[in-house]
Amino acid sequence: MNVLFEDYHIQSQEPSNTINLELPLGPFQRALRSAGNSNEANLRLTKRDGVPVLSMTIHTTAQTTSAAPGYAASAGFPSGAASVAGFGDNDPFAEADALSYHAEPLDLAAAARREREKVVTQDIPVRVLHPDTVETIMQPKVREPEVHIKLPPLLQLKAVSDRFAKLAAAAASSSDRRGAAAGAAGAGLTAASPKLELSANMHGSLRLRVATEALTVESTWAGLENPELDPAQLAMPLAQHPSTRFREAGPDRWATVRVDARDWGRVLSVGRLEGRVIACIADDHALVLYVYVPQIDDAGAEDSVLTVCPPEPAEAAQSAVC
Repeated sequence: MNVLFEDYHIQSQEPSNTINLELPLGPFQRALRSAGNSNEANLRLTKRDGVPVLSMTIHTTAQTTSAAPGYAASAGFPSGAASVAGFGDNDPFAEADALSYHAEPLDLAAAARREREKVVTQDIPVRVLHPDTVETIMQPKVREPEVHIKLPPLLQLKAVSDRFAKLAAAAASSSDRRGAAAGAAGAGLTAASPKLELSANMHGSLRLRVATEALTVESTWAGLENPELDPAQLAMPLAQHPSTRFREAGPDRWATVRVDARDWGRVLSVGRLEGRVIACIADDHALVLYVYVPQIDDAGAEDSVLTVCPPEPAEAAQSAVC
């Protein structure tokens, strides 16, 4: 809380003084983006027409340097006027004594350089969740993974994955055009997202592969790190852990999962957080990513952890766990 807010106040009827919210990430992300250059931003849980919303009030300061309309900023006279004599010869006040006064120039450029505060309010609809509902929300239960490996830079991996997906889609489209009899069915196949095979072993290798009837292409990374497990965090002795058996089986023992290319591409966007990512693969069962996000404001603090479990294709075995 101290990392996110300079000051906060929360009051709830729950014993733990907790308010659980469900919110759409799209509007919330846009609101945060609007506050990027703000001087101050406040976030309040309130109601609009009986609907709970997170209301973000953003204060920004805009500075204008243009002169006021209708004035010449350099001289201090109304536009089109050159002197007091501009009233013409029929001016009843144009006496000799009056003409002897000199007009005092105004620094209108400085006067117009004023700060204006701009206040923007963004309302994000939310659902307030009852504690009983929150108790039913939990991370999916998966078996112990056979392989855990530190992924290469995610933006690099995403570029390769997107390239493979485009090649697979182009190959499927070309194959459909050659089979005229598959007209309507071919359109459905083209619209489907390709499936990528992600494989890794306990000897620092990662393989990304896509295979269709017309195309097979793969890319392999070597020299990656297989982090050591903490025996204190395991429910079994380290010697009996599946990853130990995979390590002992040698570099030819791979754990593989199949993921939807479109979903996988979205997951890899988390690479913008610039944290290290550990992939845990339960062979033909599940893929779990642990994203360790560094604390920017406190170099000595432990990294925050974001857990991502991308869905596998519906036809994969036991894919319902993710």
